[in-house]
Amino acid sequence: MAIPQIIVNASRKSWRWQWEKLMQGLGPADSKGNYLRPESQYQKSIAPSKEEIINRSKDNKPILIIGRSCPWAHRTWLIYELRNLNSNLQLHLAEPCHQTGRWVLKKEILGCYSLLELYKKYSYQSFSRATVPILIDPIGSNGNKPKILGNESAQLIETLNKWPSTQEKLDLAPKELKKDINRWQDLLQQSVNNGVYKCGFARNQNAYNKASKELFHALKIVEEHLSKKGPWLCGEKLTLADIRLFPTLIRWESVYEPLFGCRLKPFWTFPNLWEWRKKLFNLRSVAKTCDNEIWRKDYFGALFPLNPSNIIPNGERLQEIMNYEIPQFSKEYNQFPVNFTNG
Repeated sequence: MAIPQIIVNASRKSWRWQWEKLMQGLGPADSKGNYLRPESQYQKSIAPSKEEIINRSKDNKPILIIGRSCPWAHRTWLIYELRNLNSNLQLHLAEPCHQTGRWVLKKEILGCYSLLELYKKYSYQSFSRATVPILIDPIGSNGNKPKILGNESAQLIETLNKWPSTQEKLDLAPKELKKDINRWQDLLQQSVNNGVYKCGFARNQNAYNKASKELFHALKIVEEHLSKKGPWLCGEKLTLADIRLFPTLIRWESVYEPLFGCRLKPFWTFPNLWEWRKKLFNLRSVAKTCDNEIWRKDYFGALFPLNPSNIIPNGERLQEIMNYEIPQFSKEYNQFPVNFTNG
């Protein structure tokens, strides 16, 4: 027997109301349905001096806490690996609890078992969210109690770029490229890094269409630039601009295309970006920071309003995706390829 239309309509309205309430907790939006990312709270912090960091015992080195699925935390992890900071920085993992929507720690840190506990215990100001990445000084200045040094990824990667390491020659923000790096930051942060979330967390069709248009327009700008002035965003040198973009694009096929609806064009229609992504992925220690099995599990499992069934789709491993050869297609792109060919 068919369900009466009046029941279908009532259920639709009820679900829409509940969905909007859940989405507001997941990611706030403005009156027109456009997603608004909350600002991080610790944006101006002073890290210990290089001399102090080097002279500390291993257990008293500053602590960087990341989440493997978080693209913002991924930026800091990339700097940690590329600059080989393990001798002067402790790296710890937090994992999302899908039931509570909070970050739990893989092991106890400073007497805490969750990120929320850390924020409450060592915050010097009021806060509304406990997020990754987070940088903590376990002994504070002058031996005082531990202190949160920062949780804003754009600021933290600049801090970590100057951190004492065995790779001191690797400067990802040279002075002569600072203007270029900032120019890319202005474009990428809102239109791409945040743009995929604007697509996924849009409340209505107009908000989604606007975000999708801005996202793919920005990708087109990067694609055309790389075709003329690669191999990296700022030319011959790998910089923070590349580090800021990579965590978003490496999650594309696994998360943002299927779950967030970033599918105006398939990623392979940007061949220069495709090769740029592969080149960065193959740099020393970068692959170890990438696990799309975990990404799918966390995104599809934790973002209930976007995936109420909690079904985690199957997908190819990231290394297989990285080995794809780009299909041949005309400039008048008008159809999808029948299949990919493994390289």
